Amino acid sequence: MSFALILFYDPQPGLSLAKGEIAALHRLLAAVPEVTEAMVFTPAAASDLYVDDGASPPLGVQLHFATLEALEAACMTASPLAKLGDAVPSLAGGVATVQAFWRRTWEVPEPSLQATGGLPCSYVVHYPGPAQNLNAWLDHYITGHPPLFQRLPGIRAIEILTRVDWVSRLPMQKANHMQRNRVMFDSPQALTDALQSPVRHELRADFHTFPPFEGGNFHYPMWTDAVAV
Repeated sequence: MSFALILFYDPQPGLSLAKGEIAALHRLLAAVPEVTEAMVFTPAAASDLYVDDGASPPLGVQLHFATLEALEAACMTASPLAKLGDAVPSLAGGVATVQAFWRRTWEVPEPSLQATGGLPCSYVVHYPGPAQNLNAWLDHYITGHPPLFQRLPGIRAIEILTRVDWVSRLPMQKANHMQRNRVMFDSPQALTDALQSPVRHELRADFHTFPPFEGGNFHYPMWTDAVAV
């Protein structure tokens, strides 16, 4: 478990990273003090039996920290993250939001990634909220969904992120989603295979038992590129 800082650009037609910007982004993220793990998300494509939320965001970033103090230090004006926009000038017309979370993880039967000739693929989901009773909603989700995730064929990672109060001076809007979650697979095809499996029907059935909430949910397949930190 750890604290996670998550930044996403909103989906917008015609907005995409330019060649070379990923390398610049890797260098910037590797310079963030006390980051223990970092990932860069870029748009992928997969097919879900139940949902199609359109094009994935042009960019996402996830950073892990051992303490909330370290996370907040990375959100100050002197932090490399304050210059993230300079590393991705092609996204200058986009809207970026950032939020801090507590990150919970679950074991999976076979966590080791299998070589596919490309990056692994995550299914990134967020629930903006609000829930009528957030405690009841989180209790239901955290108790019921991960055991189903664990049975998805080919799953390599499971995490559920719940919001925390935090301080930021970064030049981007703070989001306030009640929850995010992410599952990871070897490739977009492996993600598609899981989303077409019988377990997907069980996940959908559990979704219909969630306590009342607003804001819907959004699902995006994303290439997942680990940063050397």
